[in-house]
Amino acid sequence: MANALQQLIRERLDRKGWSYGDVARRGGVPRSTVHHLATADRVVRMPQPATLEGLSKGLELPLDTVRRAAAEACGIHVYGPATNAGGEAPRPTDPEVDLLIASVQKLSADDRRHVAALVESLLDRSSPEK
Repeated sequence: MANALQQLIRERLDRKGWSYGDVARRGGVPRSTVHHLATADRVVRMPQPATLEGLSKGLELPLDTVRRAAAEACGIHVYGPATNAGGEAPRPTDPEVDLLIASVQKLSADDRRHVAALVESLLDRSSPEK
């Protein structure tokens, strides 16, 4: 079974149609490093911060998402909040949600309004009839 970092890298490569080289070029890290992290059965130690930053940039994912996956792959549990604001257990992190949240900050105010309208429309469409 693939570790968390392998899964993150493989899912991103499959979704985007990228190669290890594509990620390495965008992130400024060696292709061999990307390949190793994507294929190693076990990550023995936490990758260097610069490697994680490059991988984050190359995969176009938030650094925290990549850091958490790398930590889990090393057997390090990263504790989050015990409960969310509603008193419920927090949901596991989802790279797509993390990416959406991080990306929205880069949009213009007008574009954010369009995204908000789209999200409201999708939520209305998926909610049961009242």
